[in-house]
Amino acid sequence: MPQVSDAPRKRGRPPRTIEPDAVVDAVERLFAAGGIDAVTIERTAAELGVSRATLYRSVPSKADLLGLHFVRRNEELYRAARQATSARGATPRERLVDLIRVQIKAAVKMQDYFFVYFDGSQLPEAVYKDWRRWADEYEKLWIKTVGNAIRAGDLSPGDTLLTTRLILGMTIWVANWFRAREGFTEIDVEDRALELLRLAGG
Repeated sequence: MPQVSDAPRKRGRPPRTIEPDAVVDAVERLFAAGGIDAVTIERTAAELGVSRATLYRSVPSKADLLGLHFVRRNEELYRAARQATSARGATPRERLVDLIRVQIKAAVKMQDYFFVYFDGSQLPEAVYKDWRRWADEYEKLWIKTVGNAIRAGDLSPGDTLLTTRLILGMTIWVANWFRAREGFTEIDVEDRALELLRLAGG
């Protein structure tokens, strides 16, 4: 397991502001190194090579740290999902296959912090409310994609909402159990999920 950085900060005048992407990357490294307990203002500042006071000017609390990380990761997921479902000339099957792969990739990436965000209790209230709206939009994108695949005959006939939520549940929950040490790769998970849904090949 990687260690949380305790390296001394670089000498010189510290920056007055910090790029949000740098903060998100630092939080990601801390999650990987020590889980939620490693994500603190002090350790994030050390990871960034700035003083606590400098970080406080941009991110005043641990909840804000988590909120910044959470929002950025959701934005990345939504962009990838929109790209997967809007490829020019793609068939309904291809769009759904790409969307499933996007979600499983995201689930593998979020394994270190999945349960931190599971109920939203550690996020700022405004971030959690925005996330609820985001989740509705994300589900609508899935419903449209799954519905088109059902109508094209790529999935067995059935209720679109129920089918969507079953597929989403399966792919999101990968974040809970995926462990590379067990010998499965991300691609193995994607391919097997597609096989179960009879979407592999063809």
